[in-house]
Amino acid sequence: MSTLLAAIRSVLDPESAPLTTDDVAIGESRISIRARLASGDVLPLDWPPSDTEIPAGQAPPVLFLSAAERAGHVVSTSGAGPTVHSAIDIFRDVLGEYTNGDGDQSTTRPAAGLVKAIERCCAARADGLVLLIEEPELYLRPQTQRYLYRLLRELASNGNQVIYSTHSPAFLNVALLEDLGFVSRGPDNGTHVLQPEPMPSEEEFKLLSEFDAERSEVFLAQAAILVEGTTEKLALPFVFHALGYDADRIGISIVECGGKSGIPLFARICTAVGVPFVVLHDRDAASGLQPIAAERNLNDLIAELAGPERTIVLEPDFEAVAGIKGHSHKPHRAWKRFTSLGREELPHQLAEAVELAVGLSQAPKD
Repeated sequence: MSTLLAAIRSVLDPESAPLTTDDVAIGESRISIRARLASGDVLPLDWPPSDTEIPAGQAPPVLFLSAAERAGHVVSTSGAGPTVHSAIDIFRDVLGEYTNGDGDQSTTRPAAGLVKAIERCCAARADGLVLLIEEPELYLRPQTQRYLYRLLRELASNGNQVIYSTHSPAFLNVALLEDLGFVSRGPDNGTHVLQPEPMPSEEEFKLLSEFDAERSEVFLAQAAILVEGTTEKLALPFVFHALGYDADRIGISIVECGGKSGIPLFARICTAVGVPFVVLHDRDAASGLQPIAAERNLNDLIAELAGPERTIVLEPDFEAVAGIKGHSHKPHRAWKRFTSLGREELPHQLAEAVELAVGLSQAPKD
């Protein structure tokens, strides 16, 4: 992700951020970047310099805040309007105030300075600036991360372009999927950016109400297991452990979907953002019996969205498969039962779901 920010910075301000041999990917000899502005003009950048002259448009002023040097050098270009110069001055002044005199960047002060600088730019209604930020969440509490996210959106709405790289769910808005770019890097196809299509507007409220910070971790997962509720979410880490895996270490999210009816929404989101997933859900009918029509339709929809090969159906339900009798205090009883289960005692359906998810997490990304 930081590589893309560096590329944008080099295009907009090549004198301050010149390309070098260190920027060339292994096996390549040249770099060629083309950035198209809203006006339709193209900004070219070639290294080594190309013999072909391409008329370049006027680059907008850019300000780059790196993770390693949060209060360091501020990049700007000539020809900027007074509000842009005002914004750059605000960042210089505020970030300077929040830097230790010895230049130590290891404290939380530069992070607090970033928030204050964005506040002042919003108050001044600065516009016309491209702001690039690496890891805006660094050293910030979760509450402050959410606040900074709102500030950055306000700054963008004032006529600026804000681009940041992040590993924090607080800066990923599921209701604005079209604003997100999911970056992956593979040995064969290099860096790839997936930009999902927006979700239907009628689902916006449901998206906002269902996706809290914990569920939004799925955006950053190598793979996911979608489950109905808390009981399964508590039990599955023990299944991973019994099989010799650590879900966190290999980047697998276990996502509680708020009931079976919520699984299709999460399945659509995973598909949209390119996160491979497995679904684990109840059939809600014993062997030899048909589920009621509503359950049957929902089961069919889940199988269609996930694919039958990635759908594990528990018959009749998780409690029966896991050997948990009764439906009261299920999460607590599931936790007690699974803490003591050995590999040979694992329900095969749960082990299958985990092995499928592990396989998906290790598969090469397109």
